[in-house]
Amino acid sequence: MEAKPDCPKCHASTVYRSGKILGKQRYRCKNCGFQFTRTTPRGRPASEKALAVTLYTMGLSLSAIARIFHVSPPAVLRWVRNFAERVYEKPEPGEAIIVELDEMWHFLKSKKTNFGSGKPIVVIPVNSSTGNVEGVIRLPSTD
Repeated sequence: MEAKPDCPKCHASTVYRSGKILGKQRYRCKNCGFQFTRTTPRGRPASEKALAVTLYTMGLSLSAIARIFHVSPPAVLRWVRNFAERVYEKPEPGEAIIVELDEMWHFLKSKKTNFGSGKPIVVIPVNSSTGNVEGVIRLPSTD
C-alpha cells in the first residue's frame, strides 16, 4: 500500500485520497481542506540555482549558463534577480547629482575636425563628491 503524503500547505499528516485527475491520485487535507496531486517538488534544486548565480558573478553569460543547465535564459535571470533581492540591501537614495553639459551635444555630435569639435577636450573633476566636472578645450598655441 502506498504511503500518504503530508499536506504541502499545513504539513499535517491527516490527508485522505480524494479521487483522481488526469490519471494522478488527488489528496485532500482534513485540517485545511487543501487539495493537491503533486507530491514531488517542482523546479531546480537550490544548489543548481546557487551554482548558476556563482557562474554569473564570475562573468559567464546568461545564455551560456542556460545551455549548461538546459533551461531558458530568462529562468537564469530570474534566479539571479531573486538571489540579489534576498541577499543584497537596496541602497538608500542619496543626494541627486546634476550634470550640466551645456550644449556639449552640439560639439560631440558634429563630425567637423577643423572647427570646435575636432579639438581635444579635457575634463577636470571639480568636486568628486558631487560629480561636478569642468570641460576645457585646448586651443592651439599662436606662437
